[in-house]
Amino acid sequence: MEGADVPRELGPGRAIIAAWRTNNRATTYLVEQLPPAVWSSQVPGISRLTVGMVAAHIHNSRCTWIKSIGARHGVKVPRLVDLRRVRPKELVRALSRSSKGMIDLIELGIARGGRVPRATWQNFPTDLEHFLSYFAAHEAHHRGQLIMVARQLGHRLPRTVAGGVWQWTRFAREQRDAEARE
Repeated sequence: MEGADVPRELGPGRAIIAAWRTNNRATTYLVEQLPPAVWSSQVPGISRLTVGMVAAHIHNSRCTWIKSIGARHGVKVPRLVDLRRVRPKELVRALSRSSKGMIDLIELGIARGGRVPRATWQNFPTDLEHFLSYFAAHEAHHRGQLIMVARQLGHRLPRTVAGGVWQWTRFAREQRDAEARE
């Protein structure tokens, strides 16, 4: 598909924000598409963990890192969601808030010469490229878990959903078009 590339004149920091937004869209897309019957189902082999809890962990993890890296620099920390009670629509709204916090961290990194501040503990380099890669990999890992667990529970997701999380060209284009309309 043509037309989804991020214009280079935006600069590398803006391109990283665009890439983050695409990653966030892949995550929210999957949460929106999970069948209701799957949401409260237990993850096979882990009796105290539900599909919804795995999905909610993505938001809560973002919030923890936003607090750890950005709170002392004025970045607003979104509220955690209740892993056991959050519903898909609530989580989608929460993911939007934590995505904004992640973008605020990226913007903080841009202002600091391409590096986010160090957290008390972290296991990734502070340059923006590694920052984005780390969090995109974390979320992709959990998206894969959610797709596989749905299948194990007898709710194989349609190809448009399981393959849809990989439609980053479409997600990037949609994001770019939405921003152009604003």
